Amino acid sequence: MKTVSELFESTVAKSGDTPSVIFGETVVDYAELNARANRLARRLIASGVGPDSLVAVAVPRSTRLIVAVLAVLKAGGAYLPLDPSYPAERLAHMVVDAQPVLLLRTENVTSLHLDVPETVLDDPAVEAACEQERDDNVAPDERLAPLTPAHLMYVIYTSGSTGVPKGVAVSHAGVADMVSTQARLYGVGSGDRVLQWASFSFDAWFWDFGLALLHGATLVVAEQHALMPGESLRDTLLTYDVDHAVLPPVALGITDSEDLLVGGTITSTGDVCTRSLAEEWSKGRRLFNAYGPTEVTVGASIGGPVDGVQDEVTIGTPWDGGAVYVLDDRLEDLRDGREGELFLAGSGVARGYLNRPGLTASRFVADPYGPPGSRMYRSGDRGRHETDGELYFTGRIDHQVKVRGFRIELGEIEACLESHPAVEIVVAAVGGDDVATEHIVAYVKTSARHVVSEAELRAYARRALPEHMVPSTIVMLEKFPTLLNGKLDRKALAERAARTAADTSAVTPAAAFDAGDAGDAGDAGDAKSFEKILCDMVMQTLNIREVNPQDNFFDVGGHSVLAAKLVSRMRKELGVSVPMRSMFEAKTLAELAQVVEQAKQTQQA
Repeated sequence: MKTVSELFESTVAKSGDTPSVIFGETVVDYAELNARANRLARRLIASGVGPDSLVAVAVPRSTRLIVAVLAVLKAGGAYLPLDPSYPAERLAHMVVDAQPVLLLRTENVTSLHLDVPETVLDDPAVEAACEQERDDNVAPDERLAPLTPAHLMYVIYTSGSTGVPKGVAVSHAGVADMVSTQARLYGVGSGDRVLQWASFSFDAWFWDFGLALLHGATLVVAEQHALMPGESLRDTLLTYDVDHAVLPPVALGITDSEDLLVGGTITSTGDVCTRSLAEEWSKGRRLFNAYGPTEVTVGASIGGPVDGVQDEVTIGTPWDGGAVYVLDDRLEDLRDGREGELFLAGSGVARGYLNRPGLTASRFVADPYGPPGSRMYRSGDRGRHETDGELYFTGRIDHQVKVRGFRIELGEIEACLESHPAVEIVVAAVGGDDVATEHIVAYVKTSARHVVSEAELRAYARRALPEHMVPSTIVMLEKFPTLLNGKLDRKALAERAARTAADTSAVTPAAAFDAGDAGDAGDAGDAKSFEKILCDMVMQTLNIREVNPQDNFFDVGGHSVLAAKLVSRMRKELGVSVPMRSMFEAKTLAELAQVVEQAKQTQQA
């Protein structure tokens, strides 16, 4: 076993003048990336960073982020990713809970004002201090203590069923087997380009990082707006001639596959890869389907290349150095196609949950099929093991869900909304007809003494929850359905959420969009006509019955994937290319209509 810094430095020795990272028009080779990371690592060691010490990293997508992560790992520390787009309240919880020794950020990231020392990486004084440091590899005796693969590599927070996010502590121990699996299946090397798509807050980010930088390939980093599924993502893949990408089914479902990643690979992960997606994305490139929760080093199994003609897409076989068991309630191994719970074992199993010994003991249990002292993680996922060795995912055994590829504990959403003084009861469920339209629905009963609107509750949730966990729809109920024993009938509400989505999708807005209206509005230069057309398109896209020009797209139930779908519709039906950035910058639909009108006039000029 080796640490990440050892694996990276061996790659640098073979690929020094090869491009390591592309960000916009900036290209940095392996030798320069390594030198920058070494200089910063020595500053971190001087600040007290060593093996098993956590360093919070709040840096936007950039080459600087890659340097910061490498520097933390070279110093012997572990990184705690803080996505600057997350609510400050959630980031503060993570920092207070994890207690890092240092927080790295850039000037454009607001300080959390917590009792943690901060280093602003683009501060001229910090940059000057780094330039004074040596740029050769950090020697073992320079670290505060010896670094081994058993030491901590990162801590990533996931949704918690009790309403509190929990940190998963992962060591370096499983990285060598991850690299071995990547080499065996993908054959990545010098000249290949790997897209860095996943958010820094998710372990899939480390897969992209490793697939490029631990194999001598080039990591393509782009700003968030350039990675939105649909036209933006397609343009980025084509512009940078990307060979390898890992994307969830929701992104694959709304991105045109033609001419993308030709001869390369696409890996579907985060949710179920359907047969129709497999048929489309297996043509002209190799398609893999990967599985694995945060509680292991990125993944546990991978299937492929998928041929697109299977009735059911497999999650394949275990990674190198790993094992996936299908066990019954008595922990008996099921290998005859019967369903059971998936238990994950091997080198990649996480240490456990940070500062949560009780929860760790209940989920990370003794492995009766492994060497003495080994552990396995009980995933809560259901699956089956066919006689040919292939594994299949079949669902969950609890209330955890996947929405647009994000792992979500519905209990955390319920706990957040229930903390509002006007709320008495909350039940969260998933609505939507497919992976592209999946969304959270929250059923809420409020106190008779308080009056609160859906918009106010959504704004309240947005203070604590990341965008993918904020309910798109909040339904006020005076009475909840119950079972015979008086308990809430969650199944009935889940069925109602799905049924409501199906019903509203059939509703045609009163003023349905007609393709001819776009030309009329453009010729007349009438902003009101564009407002009307846009509002109709938003109602259809979001499956809602009413919207007005002063509404914000995201406040009425929109999210990033639906924003990408709306942009695609405007391009196809209005003949207007609207940047994804405009979807996030426009405060109201009226403002967005002005952007559409201006774009239309520019194209006609």
